Formats: sequence, structure tokens, C-alpha cells
Amino acid sequence: MIKSATLYTNNLKALRRFYGNVLELDVMESTVEQFTVRIGESHLTFKQSEQPAFYHFAINIPGNQFSMMKYWMLDRVTLNREEGRDEVYFPSFDADAMYFEDPVGNIVELIGRRKRDLFGDLTKESFLNISEIGITTPHVVEVGDELQDLGIPLRNGTEVEPDELNFLGRGDNYIVLVPPGRRWYFSKKVSEAYPLELTWNEAHIKVDGEGKLSFE
Repeated sequence: MIKSATLYTNNLKALRRFYGNVLELDVMESTVEQFTVRIGESHLTFKQSEQPAFYHFAINIPGNQFSMMKYWMLDRVTLNREEGRDEVYFPSFDADAMYFEDPVGNIVELIGRRKRDLFGDLTKESFLNISEIGITTPHVVEVGDELQDLGIPLRNGTEVEPDELNFLGRGDNYIVLVPPGRRWYFSKKVSEAYPLELTWNEAHIKVDGEGKLSFE
């Protein structure tokens, strides 16, 4: 499970307003250098940097609240479209998804897991946890092998594909490993390598600006 993730941005103020005021998530910590929001069981931190950056990440939401969440989101953001659609169903994950971009261009996916229900009104608790974090690296096979050695399994096989999207994880939580230059689904952006950090269970994983991994 992804317990926390740290991403970088050169526009901290705009992101703090977006995640705190527009998405109405709990801001747990805020300084001039970084802020953290709670996404259900996960924490997402943005740190100030000189370089602009963008990432792809996904958030699990209850499958039975997908339509309510979409209506709520449409009042706040413009949903991205792919071939005229603003949502998609993934049979292999039994989940529906919608996508939008935040003020700095992070591609955010909301995934409605059809086997997870939450009854009652839509609240901030409907954002269940961070579901996916995209890692873009020119060293796809090397990084994929390191993650597998750490105990994070490759979905559907054991050999990482250097030119494809690779899902590592299980259940509703994945690291999406991708080479630079691939267009992100439901976006016009192509993948680029930027530094990030994440905590998977008890393992703290760091990715530098060149896409190399280190562990703590």
C-alpha cells in the first residue's frame, strides 16, 4: 500500500489552494517550503522546487459513489477527454476512472473500485487512498527489477517491458512504471522523469531526477 508520496512543484501556492480549497482535502501540514494533504489512509506532500514538474497519480474512490463524485468534480474542474469520453471502464481492474489536471499539470485519476462501497453522502472520506503513483524512468527494467526485489510484484508476469506501462503492486495499489516519451492516457502530456519519494508499506523509496532508485 502507498502510505505517502512526495512530489515536487515550482508553484506550491496554487497547489495548496487547489487541494485545500477546491478539492476540500484536509491540509495536515503547511510551510513556505511544503504542504501535506490527507487522502484517506494516505498522505500526499508537495515540496517547493525551482524546476516545474508534473506527475501522474491516482486516487481510489468507492465504486458506488463514482457518479456522485463525477457530478461533484464537474462543478470544480474540467475533466480530461479521450476519444470524446470523459470516463472509462477498465474490465481487468473492474473499475471506472475519470481524469483531470491540477493547476501545474499533474494528471490526476479518480478510480471507482466497483468492489468497494461507501454508503451515505459524498465527503472527503470518499477519497479512500492513493491508488497509483507513476514513476517515469529511462531505466525501466532496472527499476522494475529493484522494485520486485523489494517485494512489490509485477502484475501479469515477471518480466518488465521496457517500452510499456508496467503495473507493480497488488489489489488496488500500484506503482506505474513507464519510460519517458509515452503519452499519458486521457492527456496530451508525454511522460517525463522527475524526482519523487513514496512509502510503500514500510519501505521508503526515492527516485532522483534521472530516474534512479534508492531505498531507506
